[in-house]
Order: sequence, then structure tokens, then C-alpha cells
Amino acid sequence: MTENLTKRKLSAILSADAKDYSRLMRSDEEATVHTLTRYRSVITGLVSRYQGRVVDSPGDNILAEFASVVHAVQCGFDIQASVQAENAKLSDDHRMEFRIGINLGDVIQEGKRIYGDGVNVAARMESLAEAGGICVSGSAYDQIENKFGFGCEYLGEQAVKNISTPIRVYRLTPDGAGQECTIGTQVRKSSKRLVFAVVLGLLILTAGSFFAWNIYQHQATASIESASLDKMAYPLPEKPSIAVLPFKNFSGDEKDSLIAKSLTEDLITALSRVQELFVIASASSFAYVGKTVKISQVSEELGVRYILDGSIQRSKDRLRINVQLVDAIAGHQMWADRFDRKVEDLFILQDDLVRRILVELQVRLTDGESARIASRKTQNLDAWLLFGQGNHEGWKLTPEGMARARELFEAARKKDPNWSRPLGGLSWTYWYEARMGWTDNPDEWMRKSIELAEKAVELAPDDPGGYQMLSMLALSKRNYDQAISYREKALALAPNDWVALSGFGSILYKAGEPERAIDILKKALRLNPRKAVVMMWSIGDAQIVARHYKDAIETSNQAIARQPDSMYPHIFLAAAYSAVGRLKEARTEAERLLQINPKFTISSWIKSRLLKNPSDTKQYAKLLAKAGLPEN
Repeated sequence: MTENLTKRKLSAILSADAKDYSRLMRSDEEATVHTLTRYRSVITGLVSRYQGRVVDSPGDNILAEFASVVHAVQCGFDIQASVQAENAKLSDDHRMEFRIGINLGDVIQEGKRIYGDGVNVAARMESLAEAGGICVSGSAYDQIENKFGFGCEYLGEQAVKNISTPIRVYRLTPDGAGQECTIGTQVRKSSKRLVFAVVLGLLILTAGSFFAWNIYQHQATASIESASLDKMAYPLPEKPSIAVLPFKNFSGDEKDSLIAKSLTEDLITALSRVQELFVIASASSFAYVGKTVKISQVSEELGVRYILDGSIQRSKDRLRINVQLVDAIAGHQMWADRFDRKVEDLFILQDDLVRRILVELQVRLTDGESARIASRKTQNLDAWLLFGQGNHEGWKLTPEGMARARELFEAARKKDPNWSRPLGGLSWTYWYEARMGWTDNPDEWMRKSIELAEKAVELAPDDPGGYQMLSMLALSKRNYDQAISYREKALALAPNDWVALSGFGSILYKAGEPERAIDILKKALRLNPRKAVVMMWSIGDAQIVARHYKDAIETSNQAIARQPDSMYPHIFLAAAYSAVGRLKEARTEAERLLQINPKFTISSWIKSRLLKNPSDTKQYAKLLAKAGLPEN
């Protein structure tokens, strides 16, 4: 008997169709078919990404099946965002908008096709949706409530065609307003005064920040000027290239600027771990802090196609984040969203933002990349903020700044002993202070630095920070093979990380591989063009070791043009001019160097180079002596 039973199952059904399809066909049949084919391909790809399958696609309709309602709704949001981005490229009369309906219901399966009321209700939800919108049934809403953030409006119980009982209907939006639904026209009259009072109070509290954001958002979206490929300071990478601009702080409290800064840096850090992206370093992104610049200008100066821009606004324990992703070459906004969360949910939101950016850029993650992005480093907001303050103080590279950074990293460590980054930060401060002679006990400081770096790796083997510190410590002991091994590990974990790349290159030329080092250092420079002077120092140093003296002259002169008072390019120029027989110019550079640093000696400089090959050390010292610099 059971062999003749109809095959039934419970499925999440997504139904989508194009609004005004017939009108579009009458207007331009060929263009409409081309657009529909392209959009259907985009939708099919997204359905597959969310582990669903397209069941049927007659005419302008697409019917898809999912095992999870959460996946169906998230897919629906991404479909609408992708279609909106594609429509922005078309004239108004050729744009194609979709309505989406989603239902959880019992379906009959025959082969690869499905039938029944579960499918019919999804189609009715679609007909109730607005163009570019999503409606879901009560059965679907019950499965996603409290699962993730979304905007929601309850439309009440609706009588729909061919369904005997009214269906609860909800209109969803991906604006992150939360799972609580506004009741709309279904609010009882006795509750209207209370609702009005609450809404009025919220409007008064947030009006200033609301208008500030809307003025900013209007400026950002109303005048997106296309970037010019001819004006690019650097050729566009083959990979999707992105710069994350510093998030703006629209809160009344300037202390929240640290949240904005740390959020920006964390997004850049996460994106830098994706092999198939090209991500501008935070040092270059933060060069735009406090500046009013056009998206096109940033794109042209940094040589990237995509710009992520955003703001934060904090009110007590709530945090509103507005964000937009812009294709600067096309001159249009690909995606924009607003997220309202509790402050403690900030870390979950970071991961959501990173994944949404990757979806928009159509970048697929490997399993390892996905795990590294998803792994949460800390859930403690205080520890996170203390760590951000420590970084800010440490990068002043002064005795006072480094000492303050050590205090802040230690405080962050106490707040979350299982978070690896404060340990890496502490290791850095102890190493740097010992290296600079800012402590009376350098050997003890080095011992502490090693211990902390090892502990950081133990706690987080997928984080590059601990390996980078172990590499620098190995180099200080002239253990070149180990130093290279640690840097390779760090770079594998964060292939777009400027610090990992530049550190790797700096070790390579010291270890006797200057040719390889120059290539890697130039890649690091491309990731961090606004810190060009710092990178040119390393490149010039490597070019001297590689005996590329003419290149070293060119590099060093470029560095001097940007920062005339730095002693480093004058050192390289003195050596390079000596090597090519331009002794008068070599001595001029030596004189300028001694004016900047009267205590400079060849012996101290050569000692700091830590060059593996004695011939490199001897040649370097010989060239500097020939320029007239003092030995001791």
C-alpha cells in the first residue's frame, strides 16, 4: 500500500516574477529577452549559492525550492539587491523589477517538479509584493523570527485566490531594523495614542543624527561621478579591487570615533584574508579621515574600482550603521543598507557586512577563508576598544606612545584572556622597545616578546599576527630560514595584508634574496600607495643589496621629493651614487644625511641591516665609506 503514496515534503518555496513584463516586451522585445536572460542567470546563481534549486522558469517567472526558510529569505534579499544594481546600469524604460513571494508549505514532488498549495501560496505572496520587494507567509515568518535582522511590516490576514483560509502576510526589507514587526493598519485604536507617543519620542531623540545621515547619504548617492580609467594613478588590478573608507561618526560623543575607526580596520583586516580580492591597506584608507572627497577621486588616487563608505551612530546601547558599496568606474551605487543593532551585536554584524560585500563582488570563499572570517576573535566590546586604542598609541612609534600601548594591550588582555590580538600587540611593544634601546633590560623584554607571540599563535593559529612577531624575533637572532617560514605562514593567512607582504619582502633581501624581495615590496606598495615613502625606503634598501644602483637612485629621489627630511633615502643615494662613480653627488648626500642625523655611523647602520651574506655587508659599508660617511 505504501508504494502508491504520493511523495510529499515540507519545503520553502520562492516565487519571483518581473513586473510589467508584457509592457517591456511590447516596448523592446529583443532587449527585454536579453535582460531577462541575464537576470535569470544572476538569480539562478544566487539560488545555488544558498543551497536551493530552480524548479521551473516559465516566461518571466522563476520558482525555486529551499530546505531552509532562512536561506530562501536571505537569497530573496540578495536577488533584489543584485537586480537593483543591474538596473542602475539601464535606462528607466528598460529596467526590470521583480516581486518575490516566499512560503513554507507541504508540496507534492513528481520528478523534479513540485505542486500543491505550498507553491500556490508562494505565488500569492509574490502578487502581494511591491516591485523590488518581498512578502512572506505566516508559516515562513515563524521560521525566521529572531534568526537574523530584517525590517518587517505585518499586512494582516489576507484572503488569496484558490486558498480557503486567510493567510498571514508580512512585508520584509533587509534594512536590519530587527525582527519586531510594525503592525501597520492592524493597530487597534486603543493603542494608537501609545504608539504615536513612542514614535514621536524616538523621532525627537534621533532627529539630529537622522538628518545628518540623510544629508550625507544624499550627497553620496546624488552625485556619484564616474572615475576615469585614464586618470588612474595605478592600473586596475585584475581581481575585484576595493578601498574601505573610514566610517564616519554621527554620534554626539567623539569617543564613538574609536568604534568607527576599529570597525573600519576590522573590515579591511577581514577582506585582506580573501585571496581573490585586492584590498587597499588601512593606512591609505585613513588618509581620507576628515576630508570631503569624491568617490571618483578616491578611486583614481588608489587605483581601485569599488569603494565602501559608511557611518555609525550610537545611542546608549543601540548602534545604527549605514553603509554603501559603490562601483566608481560605473558611477553607481551597487548596494546600500542600514543596520540597527545592540552594541554587543556589532561583531556579528561585521561578519554579515563582509559576506554581503563578497556577494556583491561575486567573490567565492574557500573553506579556509570562510572559517577565518567567521571565527570571532572576541565578544568583549571593552577589550576590542582597548586594543584599538593600543594600536593608535603604538603607531606613534615614540617611547611614550609605546609605553601607553603596552598598558592598553595589557588591559585588553585582562578583559578577554583568550583573545590573541592583545598578546600580539604586547609582543610588539616589548620587541620594539628592546630594539630601540628604550628599556634597561632588553634581553628580558625579548624573552617576554617571544613568550607572548607563541601564546598568541597557540590561541589563534589562523591569525597572522603571532607569526609576524615570531618572524621578526627570529630575524633578530639571524635565524633567516625560520623568519621566512613564519612570514610565509602569515602571508598565506592574509594574502592582501600590507604588513605581511612588506615584512616578508624586508626579510627576503636581508636573507640574500633581494630580487624576490623587490617584487614583493612593490606589491606591498601597491596595496598601500598613501604610505609610499615608507615602502620606498625598503625598496631602496633592497635595490642597494641587489646592486640595482640606478633603480635605487630613482626610488630614493622619489622618496626625498615626498619627505625631504628623512635620513633613509639619503643613505641609499650616498651608496648608489658611490657605486656608479658619481662621487660628488654621493658626498653631497652624505653631508645632507649628517645634517639630519649627526650621530650616523656606518657601523651602526650596517649592524641594523642584519644582512645574511658577508659580501652584501662588506659592499654596503664600502660604498658608504666612499661617500665620506664616518665608520664609527
